[in-house]
Amino acid sequence: MEIYGVYGKYLPRVKEFVMNKIVEMNQTEILRKNEKLYEHLIGRVKTEDSMIEKCQRKGLSLNSKSSLTECKDAIGIRVVCNFIDDIYRVVNLLKQQDWCNVIKEKDYVSNSKQNGYRSYHLIVSVKTDFPGIEAPKNGRYFVEVQLRTIAMDSWASLEHEMKYKHNVKNAEQIGKELKRCADQLASCDVQMQTIRQVIHEND
Repeated sequence: MEIYGVYGKYLPRVKEFVMNKIVEMNQTEILRKNEKLYEHLIGRVKTEDSMIEKCQRKGLSLNSKSSLTECKDAIGIRVVCNFIDDIYRVVNLLKQQDWCNVIKEKDYVSNSKQNGYRSYHLIVSVKTDFPGIEAPKNGRYFVEVQLRTIAMDSWASLEHEMKYKHNVKNAEQIGKELKRCADQLASCDVQMQTIRQVIHEND
């Protein structure tokens, strides 16, 4: 089933457009003699099967409108930064861009989830030259942008692996250990940020 319909072929192109814009933002910062914005930049288009499962879980119709407007993460981009401050630099810069609009944000960096998960989530809308559901020309596409430090990303990868691994023994104990690990990594991120500030305080 092609849940994205005729719009599916445009999703990789929108993803590349947004990733290129973030690369340009980074290059501009470096030219201004500022620290680079990120260490890694990763993008993906959610598979048809994964989107179908999500729509079913949410009780949505299995069509392109549900998958591209009610669900807003068909396109996902992850920005992995070195320091906490870099996450907020990227967020603030994205809010200043004329090629996208931030329509939703969740700060799990300052306010982590109960299990220890930390990340900054943005939903941005991007006006394109491609056909879209709302307009035959200059269609609007939604992109989820996740911003994390390297430590946050490592923890999230491990937690994701454990969540989708069935028949895990001592799941409750593992959950407690993961939370303890998340707290330690959060403390490390703050310490690293402090060290960086000390190094640059006389710049």
